[in-house]
Amino acid sequence: MRTRIIQRAGAAFVAVSLIAGAARAQTIAITGGTVFPVSGPKIEHGTVLIRDGKIVDVGASVAVPPGAQVIDATGKWVTPGLINANSSLGLSEAGSPEFSGGYNDTRAKGSHGVAAAFKAWEGINPASMYIPMARQGGITSVMVNPGGGLIAGQSAMIDLAGDRVDAMLVRRGATAANLAMVASFSPGAAEAGARGELLARLRDLLLDARAYAQNRAAFERNATRVFAAPRGDLEALQSVIDTTIPLAIAVDRASDIRAVLDLRRRDKLPLKLIIVGAAEGWEVAAELAAAKVPVLVGATTNIPTSFDALGARQENAALLRAAGAAVVLIGEGDDFKVLNIRQEAGNAVAYGMSWDDALRAVTLAPAEAFGVADKVGSLRAGREANVVIWDGDPFEFATAAEQVFIRGIRQTGKTRQDELTERYKP
Repeated sequence: MRTRIIQRAGAAFVAVSLIAGAARAQTIAITGGTVFPVSGPKIEHGTVLIRDGKIVDVGASVAVPPGAQVIDATGKWVTPGLINANSSLGLSEAGSPEFSGGYNDTRAKGSHGVAAAFKAWEGINPASMYIPMARQGGITSVMVNPGGGLIAGQSAMIDLAGDRVDAMLVRRGATAANLAMVASFSPGAAEAGARGELLARLRDLLLDARAYAQNRAAFERNATRVFAAPRGDLEALQSVIDTTIPLAIAVDRASDIRAVLDLRRRDKLPLKLIIVGAAEGWEVAAELAAAKVPVLVGATTNIPTSFDALGARQENAALLRAAGAAVVLIGEGDDFKVLNIRQEAGNAVAYGMSWDDALRAVTLAPAEAFGVADKVGSLRAGREANVVIWDGDPFEFATAAEQVFIRGIRQTGKTRQDELTERYKP
């Protein structure tokens, strides 16, 4: 006899992680919904089959094995979990230590604006109250980025379930956690007085990292010139110099974006680059597309935030994508705004980006940009079972994430906001 447990996708989703060996081993079939794999066309009345925390099959005629838990998603939308590629989630709470006894572990002191050895994710607090909020908004993975300085440090991606950081990491390959080196094109951040000095510092730093790799033995004998950074930072920069990970550099002005792209051409540095912010990116969209440089850009800011962003416009993401650039939609990095990535995507669609491109820009595109598309970002066999069942278009303001699965485990429970609402509602 075939046993089927039928569960209707409910209207009230709240989020706290339930991680257990027995739960992880179960087989789940999400059936009847409109499935958006992202890596392929949408599937009407599709099925997503999950086993042992992984997706094992997706399609319109997937056989549901006996004993599987069947979740009826008829009339619902089923997508990969959303990825916010611009956050410091888990690194700060209540702003800074001076506010309400909070903490802020986003910035390392470093040496003269360089903190390449800083691994931001090592300070993540898995119990951050902002994590359940993000899950409730359909966010299943985030990039955790450091801030401050010319080279702020290394960033990693985590799945938003679990109580141990090492288990939450979405790793590159089998073991590597670092997915990018974070930098800022800001003279103040580099302890520089002008853009020309900033560029010289960045160029010297990268060239010195390459020279250090070629002269380690001489360095140990104290037989080299003084390099632009301490040994720990030079070692950390090797993964950038050998293109193992990208240099994700925050830069807004069109001329500054061109200057960053010139680092590869002029100095023959084989860098993988990611441009973050790119308020004036639309002005150099063809160049970014030709250089095959992913662009992380928001879609809600419609006025300049500085003189570097005088050309800001809300069609930015759509114009970049129309030119052929790889676009990742991001929002402001504040922890409590992480779940607003849906609104960024909705605004991008309102200002000219196709709906399919917007969904890709918050799922598969960030996974591809940071080298973990074999793990997350799409509904495809072999990927982590990060799946969201929505009661409608996820980019509509009134839509809710009814059920969220992270690595095949349904997230249940309550957020702090839910608890406070219940406490004070009477």
